[in-house]
Amino acid sequence: MKYICFGYFDKGKFEGMTESEQHAMFDTCFAYDDHLRANGHFAGGEALQPPETALTLYWKNGKVATTDGPYAETKEQLGGILVLEARDMNHAVTYCRNRHIRFVVSA
Repeated sequence: MKYICFGYFDKGKFEGMTESEQHAMFDTCFAYDDHLRANGHFAGGEALQPPETALTLYWKNGKVATTDGPYAETKEQLGGILVLEARDMNHAVTYCRNRHIRFVVSA
């Protein structure tokens, strides 16, 4: 079964890291993706652009309307998605162990 995992990170904490620490964090994420891929659990994934580049879409008078950026002012930002292949929800959760990113898992 496939599970989608939304990866959230603390933007302030990330921006407080040195460039070397940021690269190390990404290297850890990419290495884990490779581990998942090698073991048949990586079904896809993408990093997202910063929220400042986002659009909020909504219906208005029967048409799609847009507003620049997200409305929510939160400490954590959605940084990317990961699609996992797993037996069940508990199995999927075991693969979302990254000390830099908080995951929300859904079938």
